[in-house]
Amino acid sequence: MPVRPPTLAVVSGPPATGKTTLARELARSLGCPAILRDEIKQGMVMNHPGHDADGDDPLNIPALKAFFAAITVLLRAGTTVVAEAAFQDRLWRPGLEPLTELADLRIIRCTTPAPTIAQRITDRARADSHRAAHGDKALLADMAAGVYDPDQFVPISLDAPKLLVDTSDGYAPGMAEIQRFVLWTDPEGDISW
Repeated sequence: MPVRPPTLAVVSGPPATGKTTLARELARSLGCPAILRDEIKQGMVMNHPGHDADGDDPLNIPALKAFFAAITVLLRAGTTVVAEAAFQDRLWRPGLEPLTELADLRIIRCTTPAPTIAQRITDRARADSHRAAHGDKALLADMAAGVYDPDQFVPISLDAPKLLVDTSDGYAPGMAEIQRFVLWTDPEGDISW
């Protein structure tokens, strides 16, 4: 009996667009693991007292490598995976291209208006002590100064099925449609989205 390749559902988008929440919910509903880049980095920060996430963070590259290594191990084992990170195309594409030989890729990009992003970053910086690993205060300062604009986010450019999800108030499209997007193939194994 032929075995289908696993699916790699990539959840991308600017910071604070609801990627982590969506990735966790999607993985839970599908019954597969979620690999979250921020959680990997937070685990590294635990072992680096005095870590400073602002500026040139020395943990960014090791976290990037561990993120793609974990995904690769699971895909090689035949496991469908939800992977989430705020990477733009220049970081996602080199890590994803080799994985297209192991899995069917689906790209989900989260979006929400800039004022909502700023409020979410402010709220989570206050409420989540683990966010110190990610430089949210510097990101807010960059947004206020006009140095960072989430609307300039460069989405993943790989040739793969893509779905834009507005996370302003819940999910549009809804979770059932997002699941169908991740799982749907036609009888010949071609994506039909």
